Amino acid sequence: MKTLIRVMLTILAVVIVQSCKTTTSMEAPVAAKKPKELTMHGHTRVDNYYWLRERENPEVIAYLEAENAYRESVMKGSEQFQKDLFDEIVSRIKQDDESVPYKENGYFYYTRYEEGKEYPIFCRKKETLEAGEEILANVNEMAKGYSYYQVGGLSVSPDNRYMALGIDTVSRRKYTIYIKDLETGKMLEDQIPLTTGGSSWASDSKTIFYTQKDDETLRSKAIFRHAMGSDASGDVVVYEEKDETFGTAVYKSKSKKYMVIASYSTLTTEFQFLSADDPEGEFKMVQPRVRGLEYNISHYGDYFYIITNLDATNFRLMKTLVDRTEKENWEEVIAHRPDVFLEGLEIFKNYLVLEERKEGLTKLRVIPWDDSEEHYIDMGEEVYSASVSVNPEFDSQLLRYRYSSLTTPNTVLDYHMDQREKTVLKQDEVLGGGFDPANYEARRIYATADDGKKIPMSIVYRKGTELNGTNPTLLYGYGSYGATMDPGFRSYRLSLLDRGYVYAIAHIRGSQVYGRPWYEDGKLLKKMNTFTDFNDCAEHLIKENYTSADHLYAMGGSAGGLLMGAVINLQPELYNGVIAAVPFVDVITTMLDEDIPLTTSEYDEWGNPNEKEYYDYMLSYSPYDHVEAKEYPNLLVTTGLHDSQVQYWEPAKWVAKLREMKTDNNWLLMYCNMETGHGGASGRFEQYKETAMEYAFLFSLEGITE
Repeated sequence: MKTLIRVMLTILAVVIVQSCKTTTSMEAPVAAKKPKELTMHGHTRVDNYYWLRERENPEVIAYLEAENAYRESVMKGSEQFQKDLFDEIVSRIKQDDESVPYKENGYFYYTRYEEGKEYPIFCRKKETLEAGEEILANVNEMAKGYSYYQVGGLSVSPDNRYMALGIDTVSRRKYTIYIKDLETGKMLEDQIPLTTGGSSWASDSKTIFYTQKDDETLRSKAIFRHAMGSDASGDVVVYEEKDETFGTAVYKSKSKKYMVIASYSTLTTEFQFLSADDPEGEFKMVQPRVRGLEYNISHYGDYFYIITNLDATNFRLMKTLVDRTEKENWEEVIAHRPDVFLEGLEIFKNYLVLEERKEGLTKLRVIPWDDSEEHYIDMGEEVYSASVSVNPEFDSQLLRYRYSSLTTPNTVLDYHMDQREKTVLKQDEVLGGGFDPANYEARRIYATADDGKKIPMSIVYRKGTELNGTNPTLLYGYGSYGATMDPGFRSYRLSLLDRGYVYAIAHIRGSQVYGRPWYEDGKLLKKMNTFTDFNDCAEHLIKENYTSADHLYAMGGSAGGLLMGAVINLQPELYNGVIAAVPFVDVITTMLDEDIPLTTSEYDEWGNPNEKEYYDYMLSYSPYDHVEAKEYPNLLVTTGLHDSQVQYWEPAKWVAKLREMKTDNNWLLMYCNMETGHGGASGRFEQYKETAMEYAFLFSLEGITE
């Protein structure tokens, strides 16, 4: 009987889906074809939609708006469902929420939210949590009149009187730095445009260092020194990064003793330092850049502690005297281990804490400086996400860290390193009633790649779900830059799980889930491994009866959007639907255009197509270049007009070409947010309108309408 009912429901779902697809009378937009020849290495590509790059062209705006209107028309039957989903997602969020305070330089700092308000309120209290509240910035008031508003980089001066903060009102990640007098509550006249938003104070509480961006490429290109009260046009350049494949940044060491300039590319780093007591002095080099040498510094006493890949694929820990910093003087503290990836460290007066990744999971290792017994913090679950949190106080026995899993909400804990005891300071509440972690099953499973590699997947579903091949399943992936998508908790995901979905994260090559070799095996001339790994994970889910091709969906954003484009070019038959968010799909054209933000700094990730070897390899997988006349899954593609990372025209061109070439009647929908960029809406609730739309897309394809 159950089988018969399931078959009838499946037939009904197909009928509903087909009905949904034929309810609109609006024709899909057709972008004009304006052929442009692009020739490199004797090879010519014809791009019919190159003209969509013309951001100021009214015809381009009209096309984007037509795509938005078409999507709205196709999904019109789900408008109420989208609203209900949005309300459902938001109803789980504690609206009058507050972060766990942390203490720094005599004040407790925290962020709170008020009921119904979109933006944070940044606050502090002096010496004790019982003291009166001082509001540093009420972003709700500041954001009035703006469709987008982002505040970042809050930095308080050593004398606790002034605060620098960065503000972006366009979503291009071009921040203007302002300075506020916390005694009077007034903004000073200082305005520093075109920055990353962050800044660091010298010891005198009168001087700040900040990073300027290139107006076109958005590369972080130079470090400036600003004297409070002066015009920013007269700020002093203290360092200019002239290598266009590098970016730069400035920060203050945890010890507060040094200002530090970092220069970075995908494969190489370099650091300089200056006494914070001498802001007009000359920065001193730690170790000059050597291609392929990566290192990072932390100050403690007379030493810099250095995490580096020097003769260590998975990195090791070294130290060197502050006055003898070249690599020839580095001494080993923690040796390289082929099965452990050293990710980070936190230094305290009595302890060294290491973030290590082993067997795909982060371990927190506590090492006393007095050579007494070290230990790892017990996490307690098979699949989880853990990381060191904010620990500004040097002389402390408490390590603050964050923990969550696919079934455990985000949790902030203090771990007493002497007593080896943990205290839960806060766990995010999931409102609305009915949430119980015990109702969900989280596991780690493995697919086998064509070359024999075991690809881990983190998977979660509601207990009692019968794994019979009919479950709708969403497979998420990223797989670039060495970024590992750890299995953390998201309350909005419950809207999927409680409607019978299985959710899985594919930890494919290109991430660092198994350390640096896993990353190296999924980049440059091995990038194809990223895409075939993902499809191997999809095939495994089907083979093991989690789902079937009729019920399998895939999702990825940015470089994960490239992943989506590549996997459906390779094996479109595996998926019923795909969500490609802000997708990087026009690989060669973008990587050949040095005026586009971030291009030159990413040659070490993708390769430089000015070299034929890399051009040919990119051409072998670039999603836009491989669109052809065949059937594709149902597609929802999202972008933002002001996207600073992946320009809007990449997804727009891709959709236009897909609509021209594909041979099926499946949905091809695009959502272009005309007011935001790469990160979407700036408000804490507003962002979930897009989530509700994406979920409605998935649910509609399953015939789920409420």
